[in-house]
Amino acid sequence: MILNKALALGILALTTSMSLCGGQDIKADHVAAYGINVYQSYGSSGYYTHEFDGDELYYVDLEKRQTVFWMPGLKKVVGFDPQGALNNIAIVKNNLNILTKQSNSTAATNEVPEVTVFPKSPVVLGEPNILICAVDNIFPPVINITWLINGRLVTEGISETSFLSKSDHSFFKIAYLTFLPSADDVYDCRVEHWGLDKPLLKHWEPDVPAPMSEVTETVVCALGLSVGLVGIIVGTIFIIQGLRSGGASRHPGPL
Repeated sequence: MILNKALALGILALTTSMSLCGGQDIKADHVAAYGINVYQSYGSSGYYTHEFDGDELYYVDLEKRQTVFWMPGLKKVVGFDPQGALNNIAIVKNNLNILTKQSNSTAATNEVPEVTVFPKSPVVLGEPNILICAVDNIFPPVINITWLINGRLVTEGISETSFLSKSDHSFFKIAYLTFLPSADDVYDCRVEHWGLDKPLLKHWEPDVPAPMSEVTETVVCALGLSVGLVGIIVGTIFIIQGLRSGGASRHPGPL
């Protein structure tokens, strides 16, 4: 399998430093990549995305032939005809067939993906949250990401981005799981990729402090009561000493 990684890639700004005639280095504040087209022979799959600062603004669903916007409200100000993406993918597909014949079907190198799981917001039991599974260093961009709760496959409340491009020509993908945190539930993000010998399970569970036992609570209460009593006794002693010192100073001296 060969992947055409370079065709139809537009860059609005570069994040790498550039040397000017005066010898000064500048660095772009933002980077936007538009019209990223990827097509590969495996499963005849491909995608078309617009990205900004590493986030996906929108992509074209090639099967449904429609534009999908990730950023709320963007659809109202930006319009994109999905037919343009379909035409570009058709061109990339044709170029891929030509390259495959010229290279004698040289296989792509499978990289080992890196997986991280974390919640979107600080976890509070019983309050809705989103669990994020970020998969980095993906190549080739063929991957299967699924969610498990207590070992059971989850089919609702899930979503994921397209493959996001990286400067080293590998890819990045993010999967989301909407969930209600519970101390009794454990979660796994399962990743299947050709760079792995077997499916990778990235485990996550709420970090809930263990409740104190009755004995511990009794000891803590006893210690608190003891500290309180000691404080009262010491305070009383200081008050008595203060009164005595004050009384002695009020005796009249010699005229």
